[in-house]
Amino acid sequence: MRIRFLLTCLLFTLPFYSQEKKLECYQTDWGRQISWDAFCEKTKAAGYDGIEVWFPTELQSELDLKRALDQYGLKVIFLTGTNKTLPFEEAFIRYTENLMSLVAFNPIAVNCLTGNDFYPFEQNNSFIDAANKLAKEHNIPIYHETHRGRFSYNLPDTKRYIQVIPDLKLTLDISHWMVVHESLLENEVTELSEVLNHSHHIIARIGHAEGPQVNSPEAPEWKKAVNRYLDIWEIVIRQKWQTQNVFTITTEFGSADHMPTLPYAHVPVADQWKANMYMMKILNVRLNNLIQLRSTLPIINTELIRFMTSRFVFELTGLNSHI
Repeated sequence: MRIRFLLTCLLFTLPFYSQEKKLECYQTDWGRQISWDAFCEKTKAAGYDGIEVWFPTELQSELDLKRALDQYGLKVIFLTGTNKTLPFEEAFIRYTENLMSLVAFNPIAVNCLTGNDFYPFEQNNSFIDAANKLAKEHNIPIYHETHRGRFSYNLPDTKRYIQVIPDLKLTLDISHWMVVHESLLENEVTELSEVLNHSHHIIARIGHAEGPQVNSPEAPEWKKAVNRYLDIWEIVIRQKWQTQNVFTITTEFGSADHMPTLPYAHVPVADQWKANMYMMKILNVRLNNLIQLRSTLPIINTELIRFMTSRFVFELTGLNSHI
C-alpha cells in the first residue's frame, strides 16, 4: 500500500501543461489619419487585442481615445520617450512626469524610447532607474525598446546595461540592430541570448541589413529575413511562456517615410495596414502550431504514464498480497 501511495503522489505532481498560452496582438496607430473611434473599430474588427500608441497631447483626444477603447473592448500599451531635443535635466523631468501620467491611466504596459545614444551611461541609467521605480510602485510593466538613437541602439552596449541593471526589461525591436550591425545577426546567437532573456514585449516589424523596414513582408525576396525574425521571436516567447501565460507583440510596420516610397510621387510602395495584418497572421500561425504541439505531447505522455503507473501499482499490489 505504501508503494501505491507514493506512485499516486508522483503521478499527480507531474506537470500537465493545462494552462492556455496566448499571444496578444496590438496594432500601431503610426500614420493614423482617422478618428480614434474609426481606428479602434477597424482594429477590433481585424482581430487585434489592443493598440500601442503615444498618449494624446490634447484633452479631447484623450477622452475620445478612452471612449473608443471602452466601446470596442481594446487594451492599450502607451509609448513615451526621452525628448532628445532638451537638455538632460529638463528631459529627465519631462520623462518622469510623462510616465506618472501614463501609469495613472492603468495601461497593460508602457513602452519607452529611453535615453540618448550621446548620453553617458550614468545619465541613461537615471532614466531607466526612474522607470523601474515607477513600475514597481504602480505594478505596471515599463519596458525599454531596443532602438536607434537611444541607450539601446546596439547589441554590445545594451548587454552592458543588462550586466549593470539585472532587472532591465526590454521591448525587442531587433529591426534597428539589423541596420546598425548590417546583418541578420545570424552569427551572434550567443551575444543575443542574454538580451532575449530580458525581452518582455516584441515589436513585429521586418528590417534588413540596409534598412529598418522591408517594403513588404509578403514579398518572396524577404523570406529569409522573415524566417530569421520569426526564429528570434519564437525563442523569446517560448522562454516567457515558461513562467507566464500571455505574451504581447505589436505589429509596427510604419507609414512613409519608414515605409519605402516612390521617388517624386512620395507614394508608399506597399500597404501599411496589410503588412501589419500579415505580421499578425504569420505570428499566430507559427505560435498556434507551437501551442498545439506543446499541448498535445504532454497529454500523450500523461496518458502513457497513467497506464504504466496503473499497471505497476496493480502488479505491486498483487505481489504484496502474496508476501
